[in-house]
Amino acid sequence: MRQLRLEVRSEPSEFWRLVSPLLALSITVLVGIVLFMVMGKDPARALLVFFWEPIKSTYALGELMVKATPLLLISLGLGLCFRANVWNIGAEGQYVMGAIFASAVALNADPSWGRGVVVLILLVGTLGGMCWAGVVAVLRERLHANEILVSLMLVYVATMILSYLVYGPWKDPNGYNFPQSKTFDAMALVPRIIQGSRMTLGLPLAILGALLSWVFLYRTRMGFGLQVTGLAPMAARLSGFSSSKNLYLALLVSGASAGLAGALEVAGPIGQLTPYLPVGYGFAAIIVAFVGRLHPLGMVMSALLMSMFYIGGELAQSRLGLPKSLTGVFQGLLLFSLLICDTLIYQRLRWVHRAPAQALSLATSSPDIQGH
Repeated sequence: MRQLRLEVRSEPSEFWRLVSPLLALSITVLVGIVLFMVMGKDPARALLVFFWEPIKSTYALGELMVKATPLLLISLGLGLCFRANVWNIGAEGQYVMGAIFASAVALNADPSWGRGVVVLILLVGTLGGMCWAGVVAVLRERLHANEILVSLMLVYVATMILSYLVYGPWKDPNGYNFPQSKTFDAMALVPRIIQGSRMTLGLPLAILGALLSWVFLYRTRMGFGLQVTGLAPMAARLSGFSSSKNLYLALLVSGASAGLAGALEVAGPIGQLTPYLPVGYGFAAIIVAFVGRLHPLGMVMSALLMSMFYIGGELAQSRLGLPKSLTGVFQGLLLFSLLICDTLIYQRLRWVHRAPAQALSLATSSPDIQGH
C-alpha cells in the first residue's frame, strides 16, 4: 500500500522558492474561475476584466501605476520590519496619519510659497507616518507591549481622527455638506508625469525607494545587522548589533514609507482629504511583501499584481455586477495559496510503502512474534 507523505528536505529548494508564487497565482486563478461559475458569470469574460482590462491601454496602465505606487511604498517599509522580526500590522494607520499631516500643510499653504511647498507636504507626511509608528516602537521597547496589537489598534485611532477632521474643523464650507476638505490648490499637488494620466512623481519615488531598500539590505552593514537580528537575535547581540536600535529603525522607516504613501495619495490623485482615504492599502501591502518574498524587486512585481486585483475588482463590480468584496477574496486566496505552496520549499512530497492495517495486526498477533 502506497501513501503520499511530506518529507523534510535536507536544504530549502531554490526551484520551489521561485516557482511557488507562480503556482500560487495559478491556483488563485483556478479557484476564481470556480467562483465566477458559481455566481453565474462567464469565467472567460470575468478573467478578461480582472487581468486584461487593467493593462490594455496607456490610460489603464497609468491607473495601474497609480494603485501600485502606495502599495509598493508601504510594502517596502513592511519588508524591513518583517525581516527584523518586527510585526507592524498597522501600516494603514500610518498611511492615514501621513495623509493627515500632509493635508495640514496643503490646506494652510500660501500661494507665495510656490511649487516648493510640495516637498514640504511630502516631508511632513513622511514625518506623520514615522511619528505614528514611533508610538508602537516606544511601547514595544519601554513597556514590552505587543507591536501587533498596538499597531493594529492605532489604525482605528487614526481613522477616527480622520473622521473628526473631515466632519468637523477641516470640512469644506462650500462642499455641499459632504465630509471632505476643500480641494488643494494646484501648487500643492504633486506634479504628474504624463498629461492626461493621473500618474505622478510618486511612481519614480517608489521605484527609487525599492532601489534604496535593496542597497540598504544587501550592501550595508546596518541592513545586514537588521536581518541578523530578525533571524537570530542572540547571535546579533553577540556580534554587537543592537536589537533596540533595529526595532526603532525598522518601525520608523516603515512608518515613514507609509506616511509618504499617504501624502502622495492626498496631494496626488485625490487632491483633498476625504473619509474614504483608507481603502486597505496598508493591509494589502502585507500580502505584497510576502508574495514578493520580502525582496525589493519581488515587491515591485507583486505590487503590480495586487493593483491589478484592485482595478479588476472595481471593473468587475461596475461591469459584471460582482460584489466589491471580490477584491479581498482574491487577495486572501493569493496569500493562502502562497502559504500552501511554500511548504514545498522546505518539504517534498514522496510516495512511501505502508503495510495494510489488517496485515499489520495479524503479523503482530502471530505466535512467532509473540514468542520473541
